Formats: sequence, structure tokens, C-alpha cells
Amino acid sequence: MKYNFLGNTGLRVSELCLGTMTFGGRGMWTAIGTLPQDQVNALVKQSIESGINFIDTANVYSEGLSEQMTGKAVRDLGLNRHDLVIATKVRGQMGPGPNNSGLSRKHILQQADESLSRLNMDYIDLYQIHGFDSLTPMQETLSALDSLVKSGKVRYIGCSNLAAWQIMKALGISAQEHISKFISLQAHYTIASRDLERELVPMLIDQKIGLMVWSPLAGGFLSGKYSRNAVSETGRRTNFDFPPIDKEKAYDIIDVIKVIADAKKVTIAQVALAWLLHQHVVTSVIVGANKPEQLSDNLNSIQVQFTADELAMLNDISKLAPEYPAWMIDRQSRDRK
Repeated sequence: MKYNFLGNTGLRVSELCLGTMTFGGRGMWTAIGTLPQDQVNALVKQSIESGINFIDTANVYSEGLSEQMTGKAVRDLGLNRHDLVIATKVRGQMGPGPNNSGLSRKHILQQADESLSRLNMDYIDLYQIHGFDSLTPMQETLSALDSLVKSGKVRYIGCSNLAAWQIMKALGISAQEHISKFISLQAHYTIASRDLERELVPMLIDQKIGLMVWSPLAGGFLSGKYSRNAVSETGRRTNFDFPPIDKEKAYDIIDVIKVIADAKKVTIAQVALAWLLHQHVVTSVIVGANKPEQLSDNLNSIQVQFTADELAMLNDISKLAPEYPAWMIDRQSRDRK
């Protein structure tokens, strides 16, 4: 297991991060996973023994139950809290009232305390906004997050599912106000959906912001259960067809992945995850599982290496179609390389 610095910080996180969306199962989250505590403990133990030190959860996952079970697993297994990097999130609906969602100061401070209570921990290593809130001024959100850092309840702040311009606006406000800034972005990125590369990847590299990847197997589409001639009736997408991807293009990508996977005697999922691990912008890839064998398969992706020709095959079949202004910027930059 490799450990990468998270953004422009001294914090080192494992190249694979354990995702906890399968823990518990309440409300809409039952479509993703309904793991009881003993199975949660087993997955956490398996992850830690493999070298993972990074666990990602969110207050909305299973309506708070995921955070609760994550914290209990740490205690049940007797893990050293300070050896772990625990990340959680805020923004989503956590109750029926008008102030129980969003990124207002009131909601952020309340939810930080409630997350800490559910986790049964004294601090959160990485506190992330789970998306953009168009109704709350960015200054208010960042000020509230900075208060949490100054109080010691939060070590670092990050964001998720934001556009490049929104992140740059936030960084500008943080610099102007001399307050804590986002050090990481959690975003959807996969060989079957490389949209991130248009605007976000150049910004992340320029600003030295870390990238945590969610749904690296495109909601199970790259798990090996799907091909052009065989569609799984048991996969997650049967009940929860998300995130959206161009499935015809994804089938073309799977065809190439399978050739490489068969030659290496590894799985399609391992090749898809390994491709992400070979992208220098990626800090950590979030992997989740419902079964130990699924997690084991994902963990083994760190052993997969590619030749230059294999990487070229994967990149060519999955590359984005040129869009303006990217193709014009590239054309005009040729004399500056």
C-alpha cells in the first residue's frame, strides 16, 4: 500500500480508502448495502490489515447509521484512533425542518457535533461539504468550517461534487479572509467517465488539491458483471442505476479491459481501479464492498501494473471527445511546450 500526501499538506493517506456507503442500510441507502455491525467490523479489520488508514463516511449515509457503525468498528477492533484518517461530510437533509440541510453556519456547526457524537470521536480529520449550496453565501460556509478547524473539532476541510469555478471562488475567499481552505476534492472519476479531466483535473493540479475518487467502478458497471451480451440481474445498478454513464462507450471500454485482464489473469474491476491508481492526479480511490471477497478483489488492484502499450490502449478507448475551449487552448499552447 502506498501513502500519498493529501493535497498540499503533510497528511499522508493510503492510495485506497474504505468507503462506508454499504454500512447499515436505511431509507434509499438499502439499495447500496445493509451490512450489520459484525460484517462492518470484518471489512474494517480487513482494510486496516491491508494497509488502509483512510475511511470515508457521511452524515447522510443510512441516515447517520454509517457514521455510528464506523465509530463502533474502530472501538470494537481496538484500533488506535490517531493512526486513522477519518473523513465525513455535511450538506444533505438530516431532518424535516427548514434548517436541516444546506451549508449554513447553523447547519454545519450542528451537524459537526452530531457527526462527532455518532462517531464517538473527539475530532474529524477531513470534514467535507457534500455539494454546492446555492442559497448560502460561500463566505458563511467557509467561515463556519474555519471555526471548526480553530476549535480543534476538525483538522482539514474538503469539498465534494463542486465545479472548478466554485472551488476557485472558495479558494479566493479563503485567501482573502485568511481562513482555512479546501485541501481536497471528492469526485466521480472512472475510466468509463472521464468528464473530470475537462476542467477539474487541470485546476486540481494547478492548485495542488488532492483528489479522492468516488464510485471508481461506475456504480458497479465495471465490476465484471456487465458486458454488451450479458447484463447482471443482481448488480447494484439493477435497483440503483447511478451514476449516469454512456453505456455503449463503457461496453467498448470493457472489451479492451477484458483483453488486458485476461492476459494478466486479474479481474476487470482490478484493471479499472489500477487505471485510476496510475493517474497522477489521484490521491486515493474509495472502495466499498458488501462482501469480504469483493473488498479483497479491490485491494488486489494495487498490485496491477501496466506496460506503456497497455496504458495507451486504455487511454485511447476511453478518451474524451475534444470540446471547446480545450481544443483551442491545446492548439495555441503547442509553441509553449
